[in-house]
Parts: sequence; C-alpha cells; structure tokens
Amino acid sequence: MNKPLRRIAIFCGLLVLALLVRANWLQYVQADALATHKENRRVAIERYATPRGDIIVDGKAITGSVAIEGADYKFKRTWKNGEMWAPVTGYSSQIVGATQLENLEDGILTGNDDRLFFRNTLDMITGRTKEGGSVVTTLNAAAQRAAFEGLGDKKGAVAAIDPKTGAILALASTPSYDPSSFAGISQKDSETFSKLEKDKDKPMLNRALRETYPPGSTFKVVTAAAALENGIVDGIDKATKTPDPYQLPGTRTDLTNQHGKCENATLREALKVSCNTVFAKLSDSVTNEKMIEQAEKFGFNEAQLDIPVRAAESVYPEDNAPQNALDGIGQGSNRSTPLQMAMVTAAIANDGELMKPYMVDQLRASNLDVIESHDPEPLSQAVSPETAQKLQEMMETVVNDPGGTGGAAKINAEGVTVGGKTGTAQHGVDNKELPYAWFISYAKLSDGSSPVAVAVVVEDGSANRGEISGGGLAAPIAKNVMEAVINSKK
Repeated sequence: MNKPLRRIAIFCGLLVLALLVRANWLQYVQADALATHKENRRVAIERYATPRGDIIVDGKAITGSVAIEGADYKFKRTWKNGEMWAPVTGYSSQIVGATQLENLEDGILTGNDDRLFFRNTLDMITGRTKEGGSVVTTLNAAAQRAAFEGLGDKKGAVAAIDPKTGAILALASTPSYDPSSFAGISQKDSETFSKLEKDKDKPMLNRALRETYPPGSTFKVVTAAAALENGIVDGIDKATKTPDPYQLPGTRTDLTNQHGKCENATLREALKVSCNTVFAKLSDSVTNEKMIEQAEKFGFNEAQLDIPVRAAESVYPEDNAPQNALDGIGQGSNRSTPLQMAMVTAAIANDGELMKPYMVDQLRASNLDVIESHDPEPLSQAVSPETAQKLQEMMETVVNDPGGTGGAAKINAEGVTVGGKTGTAQHGVDNKELPYAWFISYAKLSDGSSPVAVAVVVEDGSANRGEISGGGLAAPIAKNVMEAVINSKK
C-alpha cells in the first residue's frame, strides 16, 4: 500500500473509532441523563401515556385520570372536591409539574418507582399495561370536610392530629383552588395557573403547613408547661404573685389584661381567662434559654419537619428579656404554623409524648401489594406525664367552667371531655391589622383516650375588629372537626 492510501486508511479507521466511542458514550454514559432530560418530549409522552395511580382517603380515591382524545399526552389528572383536598395532595399538572404528595410520591403514582420493578417486569411479560401505584393517607374524610366547610369563605387553616400515633386527620387551608383546573397543557390551563399565582388572597398557599403566625394566647399552654417543668410554680391552684398591670422587665411599659381578675391569679384561673400578665411574668422567670428548650421539645425551631411534605419552621427565638416576656403570651417574635400548635395540643393530650406527625400510611402497587408502611414514632417527651395531666386539667377548665373563654368548643356527648385554649393574635405595624383568631383543643373519651387534637387559625379580614376572637370564630370549627372524628369511630 502506498503512503497516501495508508494515511487515508488510518484516517478512516480513526473516524470509525470515534463513531464507536460516541455511540457507546451516548448509549451507556449519557443514557440516563438523556432519558430524563426536561427537553426530551418522549419522557413526558410516556409519563402521561397511562392513568396515574390514586391518592386514597378512607379507602376511596380522591383523585382520578381522564383520557384526552387526539393528544400526545393521553391522560391528565383529576380530583374529586379538588379545593377541599388540594392542601393534602398538591397538584400534578402537565404544564407546570407537581407539588406535595403528587410530587413526593410521583414514582409510585406513575409506576416508575424502582420498588415496582418486579411488578412492571411481570406486566411487560404478560402484556399488561403498566399501572401506577396508590398512596394511602391517614386523612379522615369527615374531619377534612368539617374543617373545610367550617372555614368557609374565611382565610385560615385547620390541622388535626391523632395524638396517640401522630397521624394527620385533617389539613385544610382557605381560600383554596381546584388542581383539576390546570392539570392539562392547554393555553387555558396556563392562564388559570398564572391567575392563581397572582391572586392577592394566595389560594395556592398551604396555610396549615407553610404559613407561620403569631400564636397569640394559645402559646400560653407552652409557657405554663415550661413553668411547671422548671419548678417556677408549685401547682396550678396556687397564687402566682403577679401584679396587674405587670411592667415588662427592663422597661417602663405596663402590660395589662383584656378581662378577668388576674392579680395573683392561679395558673388554672390565668389560663381560663387568658391573663397576659401572669404568663408574661412566668416566661421571664423561666428565662429565654429555658423557654427555647421547652418550645423545642414541642417541635419549635425544627427546620426539617417532613410529613412527608415539609412544613415551615415554627420559631421560638433568642430574645431579650422584654421580648421573651411577650413571647410567653404569643405576641413577641415567636411564630407558629397551625400544624405546630396541633402538635403542642396532641403532646399534652398524649400525656406529654409528642409523636411525629405523618400523612402517608401506606404505599401500594397496582395489585394492592404493600410496598411501604409507616410505623408511628415518638418525636420527644415534651413534658412529663404529671405536667401533661395538669395542663389537661387547666385546658378543660377553659372549656367547661363558667367564664372560660373556650365554651364554644364543648361537646355535649356522653363521656366526651374537651380541653382547649383560645387566642387572639395581634399583628401588623403597631397591631393595626385585624387580629388572627386561634383555637387549640383535644377531645378525650370516657376511657381516657384522645382520638384527636386540633389547631384552627382564622384570618378573618371581613370581620369587625371587636368581633374577632378565638372563642367566637375558631372554637366552633374545632368542635365540628373533633365531633367528626369521634362520630367516624363509632
């Protein structure tokens, strides 16, 4: 072979080698990245080629899928009572993606989870169409409906928990939205989503999990817990030696009370009529460091609380003495989600043990085989059983005694006892905004068990300022949720 031909042969050989290297690089090294690339339309077409698995409540699907004629994407997501369930499920949209359970459990719902490999392989061999699995929630449909309908056209949220297990029974947020309204990929879907995002009332904000509020007087149960646990008070029926008004430490500012006789009030009486002076003084006596310690035992300052949807961090901060005193009545720098205050109430109802809240009970394959099951797990011993029982006594006084602020939550059913605490949280510059109405409560049955703990917050911007109270606006909603849970267990 002459020299020019040899060069051509070598060059051609190098080209063939480069082609082989490139082909192998694409097929083996970049295969996964290309297969899942956001610009790979085949991925999306395959994703929507079959019906999506369902999210289950009380054994029934609250989601579904509908076929789309003549479209590349053959199926899109639907919801039953979408506005009611959106705070639980989130959305799954062909145009903007997915959130919450629809996103976190996407692999199960689409059937692409690695744990479904055997099921999918078997279906492929038998010629059966691949199906998505299902997500079985802990939600109680009656409780969710009571929460959603109770909030009505008000802004607000409800969180309800089973104190014994941590299972979330209700998670409502209003105003809400229907995820079905933008589940497709049309121009109308895009316009609907854009309109919801820009809505000043924030219907897509999950207020139960992702909004933090000043907890107001509901936080006084945490302050009472800290005072009892740290020996600041000897008992719940002994005078607290508190002046009225009470001068905030290190200042000339006097703190007063809205109502009730609060000078030297006992802890029980102070919670019953919601004395600001008593709990501010107790918070100062406990100290900021110990108040933080107690709040954290209830779940505050936890930045990674996943249920599995991540909740916003509820905060009890490092503060100076006057701010710490105000924190003790829920009107300082501390802030809480409704879920967090439901956790506080649940721990008290469960004799001091706080269970980790969770919303998914099981993950199942399309043939109903259980892939994963959740076991309840303790998060902390928030207070001792003795302290928890004292707090229960105090909270039951709030609801059952004449003059208590929580009478609207009382359930007139044989063997049912309710404990609660009202809260009216000021907010805005110089407290000029309309206050938030809070109520936390639990129901206890004749055998001493507690099937439900609830937290309700109402941002009632349409009410007159003087008519806004936790006992008036939030307590009736909590009562309806508790009754729904109790009745569903009969």
